[in-house]
Amino acid sequence: MNLENHYKKLYEESVGKIASDHYEIDNLIESDKDNRFGITLLVRPPIEVKYRIQEFLEIFKKIEPNQYYYPNTDIHITVMSIISCYEGFDIEKIDLPKYIKLIEKCTFEKKEINIAFRGITASPSGIMIQGFMDNNGLNNIRDKLRKEFKNSDLEQSLDKRYSIQTAHATIIRFKAEIKQKGKFLQALNENINYDFGTFKVNKFELVYNDWYQSEKYVKLIHEFVI
Repeated sequence: MNLENHYKKLYEESVGKIASDHYEIDNLIESDKDNRFGITLLVRPPIEVKYRIQEFLEIFKKIEPNQYYYPNTDIHITVMSIISCYEGFDIEKIDLPKYIKLIEKCTFEKKEINIAFRGITASPSGIMIQGFMDNNGLNNIRDKLRKEFKNSDLEQSLDKRYSIQTAHATIIRFKAEIKQKGKFLQALNENINYDFGTFKVNKFELVYNDWYQSEKYVKLIHEFVI
C-alpha cells in the first residue's frame, strides 16, 4: 500500500463530506450507555510527540470547542484489534495467557520500527494523524498475528472492520455539528503537513478497552517489549 496516496485520497474524500455536511456525528462519545468492549494490541507515542499533538489540537479547540479531542492518555496506534469492541464482551470468559503467548510469538521483529507522525488525514467522523513506517516491520507483525490467530481456536475478529495496514492515530472525533465549518476546513488545510515528530517503537501494549480507548475504561493486560 502506498500510504501517501492512501492518506491523501482519504483526506480529499472526507473533507468533501465535511464541506457538504455529510460528515458523521458520534453520539456515543462520553456516553455511559456505551457498553462496547474488546481487546487491542497497540502502540503509544512518547510524551514529546503527544505535546506536539496537543499544541496542534489547541488550534482546533478555539474554532470548534464542542468536538471531542483526544487527551494524551488515549492517543494510540492500533497494531491489531484482536477482539473488536462489541456489547456483551466478557474478558473473564477468554483465556488471556493463551492470547499473551500467541502474541509474544508474533511480536519478535529483528527490524527496528520507527514511525513518523507527519501531516494529517481525515475520515467522515474525525481527524487523524498520518503515520509512516520506515520499513515493513509493523506489517510483518500484523501478518504473523493474522496467521497465528487463524490457526488457533481463540476468539478473535482480526480485520473484521478492515484490513489494517496503516499507522494512523485518531485525534479528533465529531460529536456535535461543526458550527465554524469554513474556519475549521481552512485550519485543516493550513496545517495539513504539520510535523508531530518521529519515534522508535519500544513496546506493544495488549489492553482491554472501550471503543475510544478512554483511560477510565482501558486496562493493561500485558506489555511486549521489543
